[in-house]
Amino acid sequence: MGKNVQKEILSWIFTIALAFLIAMFIRTYVFELVDVPTGSMLNTIQINDKFIVNKFIYRFEPIKRGDIVVFRFPDDPKVNFVKRVIGIGGDVIEIKNGQLIRNGKVVKEPYIKEPMKGNFGPYVVPPGHYFMLGDNRNESMDSRFWQHKYVSKDQILGKIVFRIWPPDRIGSMSGK
Repeated sequence: MGKNVQKEILSWIFTIALAFLIAMFIRTYVFELVDVPTGSMLNTIQINDKFIVNKFIYRFEPIKRGDIVVFRFPDDPKVNFVKRVIGIGGDVIEIKNGQLIRNGKVVKEPYIKEPMKGNFGPYVVPPGHYFMLGDNRNESMDSRFWQHKYVSKDQILGKIVFRIWPPDRIGSMSGK
Protein backbone atom coordinates (compact mmCIF):
# COMPACT_ATOMS: atom_id res chain seq x y z
CA MET A 1 0.00 0.00 0.00
CA GLY A 2 1.21 3.46 -0.80
CA LYS A 3 1.69 6.17 1.80
CA ASN A 4 -1.26 8.15 0.42
CA VAL A 5 -3.62 5.19 0.85
CA GLN A 6 -2.42 4.64 4.44
CA LYS A 7 -2.90 8.34 5.22
CA GLU A 8 -6.39 8.25 3.73
CA ILE A 9 -7.34 5.15 5.77
CA LEU A 10 -5.96 6.70 8.98
CA SER A 11 -7.81 9.92 8.22
CA TRP A 12 -11.09 8.01 7.84
CA ILE A 13 -10.51 6.02 11.03
CA PHE A 14 -9.75 9.22 12.95
CA THR A 15 -12.85 10.96 11.55
CA ILE A 16 -15.14 8.04 12.38
CA ALA A 17 -13.68 7.69 15.89
CA LEU A 18 -14.07 11.42 16.53
CA ALA A 19 -17.68 11.38 15.28
CA PHE A 20 -18.42 8.40 17.54
CA LEU A 21 -16.91 10.17 20.58
CA ILE A 22 -18.88 13.35 19.88
CA ALA A 23 -22.10 11.35 19.49
CA MET A 24 -21.47 9.50 22.76
CA PHE A 25 -20.76 12.78 24.56
CA ILE A 26 -24.00 14.32 23.25
CA ARG A 27 -26.05 11.23 24.15
CA THR A 28 -24.54 11.01 27.63
CA TYR A 29 -24.56 14.66 28.64
CA VAL A 30 -26.75 16.72 26.33
CA PHE A 31 -29.68 14.99 24.56
CA GLU A 32 -31.10 11.51 24.31
CA LEU A 33 -34.00 9.92 22.48
CA VAL A 34 -36.58 8.03 24.55
CA ASP A 35 -39.84 6.32 23.82
CA VAL A 36 -42.75 5.81 26.18
CA PRO A 37 -43.94 2.19 26.05
CA THR A 38 -46.89 2.48 28.49
CA GLY A 39 -50.12 4.42 28.84
CA SER A 40 -49.29 6.00 32.22
CA MET A 41 -49.02 9.49 30.68
CA LEU A 42 -52.12 9.39 28.44
CA ASN A 43 -53.46 11.73 27.04
CA THR A 44 -50.40 13.98 27.13
CA ILE A 45 -48.11 11.23 25.83
CA GLN A 46 -49.39 8.38 23.67
CA ILE A 47 -48.01 4.84 23.78
CA ASN A 48 -44.79 4.60 21.72
CA ASP A 49 -44.38 8.35 21.28
CA LYS A 50 -40.70 9.27 20.92
CA PHE A 51 -39.05 12.30 22.52
CA ILE A 52 -35.86 14.26 22.84
CA VAL A 53 -34.78 14.54 26.47
CA ASN A 54 -32.75 17.57 27.47
CA LYS A 55 -30.16 16.17 29.90
CA PHE A 56 -28.39 19.42 30.77
CA ILE A 57 -31.30 21.81 31.39
CA TYR A 58 -31.36 21.21 35.14
CA ARG A 59 -27.79 22.45 35.44
CA PHE A 60 -29.16 25.91 34.60
CA GLU A 61 -32.71 25.94 35.96
CA PRO A 62 -34.54 24.24 38.81
CA ILE A 63 -36.85 21.26 38.39
CA LYS A 64 -40.37 22.67 38.45
CA ARG A 65 -43.81 21.35 39.30
CA GLY A 66 -45.43 20.28 36.05
CA ASP A 67 -42.20 19.30 34.27
CA ILE A 68 -42.35 15.96 32.48
CA VAL A 69 -39.12 14.16 33.28
CA VAL A 70 -37.23 10.94 32.66
CA PHE A 71 -35.78 9.41 35.81
CA ARG A 72 -34.42 6.21 37.29
CA PHE A 73 -37.23 4.32 39.02
CA PRO A 74 -36.43 4.52 42.77
CA ASP A 75 -37.40 0.87 43.38
CA ASP A 76 -35.28 -0.43 40.46
CA PRO A 77 -32.67 2.07 39.17
CA LYS A 78 -32.04 -0.04 36.02
CA VAL A 79 -35.48 1.02 34.76
CA ASN A 80 -36.28 4.54 33.51
CA PHE A 81 -39.73 6.09 33.99
CA VAL A 82 -41.45 9.14 32.48
CA LYS A 83 -43.81 11.06 34.79
CA ARG A 84 -44.89 14.58 35.72
CA VAL A 85 -43.32 16.37 38.70
CA ILE A 86 -46.17 17.07 41.12
CA GLY A 87 -44.35 17.90 44.34
CA ILE A 88 -40.95 19.39 45.19
CA GLY A 89 -39.07 19.35 48.48
CA GLY A 90 -41.26 20.65 51.33
CA ASP A 91 -44.58 20.16 49.53
CA VAL A 92 -47.42 18.26 51.18
CA ILE A 93 -49.33 16.20 48.59
CA GLU A 94 -52.77 14.67 49.10
CA ILE A 95 -55.38 13.20 46.81
CA LYS A 96 -58.94 13.47 48.10
CA ASN A 97 -62.20 12.88 46.26
CA GLY A 98 -60.42 12.77 42.90
CA GLN A 99 -58.56 16.04 43.38
CA LEU A 100 -54.87 16.77 43.82
CA ILE A 101 -54.20 18.96 46.84
CA ARG A 102 -50.76 20.53 47.18
CA ASN A 103 -49.93 22.46 50.34
CA GLY A 104 -53.63 22.68 51.23
CA LYS A 105 -54.77 24.05 47.84
CA VAL A 106 -56.59 22.20 45.06
CA VAL A 107 -54.45 22.04 41.90
CA LYS A 108 -56.14 22.44 38.51
CA GLU A 109 -54.87 19.70 36.20
CA PRO A 110 -56.27 20.06 32.68
CA TYR A 111 -53.80 17.44 31.41
CA ILE A 112 -55.08 14.40 33.35
CA LYS A 113 -57.00 11.76 31.44
CA GLU A 114 -59.86 11.42 33.93
CA PRO A 115 -60.60 12.20 37.59
CA MET A 116 -58.54 10.16 40.02
CA LYS A 117 -60.05 7.34 42.04
CA GLY A 118 -59.16 6.88 45.69
CA ASN A 119 -57.65 8.95 48.46
CA PHE A 120 -53.90 9.06 49.04
CA GLY A 121 -51.55 10.85 51.38
CA PRO A 122 -50.65 13.12 52.87
CA TYR A 123 -47.09 12.78 51.58
CA VAL A 124 -44.43 15.24 52.75
CA VAL A 125 -41.78 15.54 50.04
CA PRO A 126 -38.25 15.57 51.54
CA PRO A 127 -35.79 18.32 50.54
CA GLY A 128 -33.96 17.51 47.28
CA HIS A 129 -36.67 15.02 46.26
CA TYR A 130 -39.72 14.99 44.00
CA PHE A 131 -43.18 13.39 43.99
CA MET A 132 -44.19 12.02 40.57
CA LEU A 133 -47.56 11.15 39.06
CA GLY A 134 -48.59 9.92 35.63
CA ASP A 135 -51.25 11.92 33.78
CA ASN A 136 -53.35 8.75 33.41
CA ARG A 137 -53.72 8.61 37.19
CA ASN A 138 -55.97 5.57 37.40
CA GLU A 139 -53.55 3.47 35.33
CA SER A 140 -50.20 4.90 36.44
CA MET A 141 -47.68 3.17 38.69
CA ASP A 142 -46.29 6.28 40.35
CA SER A 143 -45.13 7.75 43.67
CA ARG A 144 -48.38 6.73 45.38
CA PHE A 145 -47.54 3.06 44.98
CA TRP A 146 -43.74 2.81 45.13
CA GLN A 147 -41.82 1.47 48.09
CA HIS A 148 -39.48 4.50 47.78
CA LYS A 149 -42.05 7.22 47.13
CA TYR A 150 -39.72 10.08 46.19
CA VAL A 151 -37.25 10.64 43.37
CA SER A 152 -33.97 12.32 44.31
CA LYS A 153 -32.49 15.00 42.05
CA ASP A 154 -29.60 12.73 41.04
CA GLN A 155 -32.09 10.13 39.75
CA ILE A 156 -33.59 12.63 37.28
CA LEU A 157 -31.99 12.15 33.86
CA GLY A 158 -33.62 15.06 32.05
CA LYS A 159 -36.70 16.89 30.88
CA ILE A 160 -38.88 15.83 27.95
CA VAL A 161 -38.68 18.80 25.58
CA PHE A 162 -39.69 17.76 22.07
CA ARG A 163 -41.85 15.01 20.54
CA ILE A 164 -40.26 13.59 17.37
CA TRP A 165 -42.67 10.74 16.63
CA PRO A 166 -45.30 10.20 15.35
CA PRO A 167 -45.15 12.74 12.53
CA ASP A 168 -48.65 14.11 13.13
CA ARG A 169 -47.76 15.13 16.72
CA ILE A 170 -44.20 16.47 16.30
CA GLY A 171 -43.56 19.50 18.47
CA SER A 172 -42.43 21.13 21.67
CA MET A 173 -43.58 19.76 25.02
CA SER A 174 -43.25 23.07 26.87
CA GLY A 175 -46.52 24.03 28.47
CA LYS A 176 -47.98 20.52 28.22
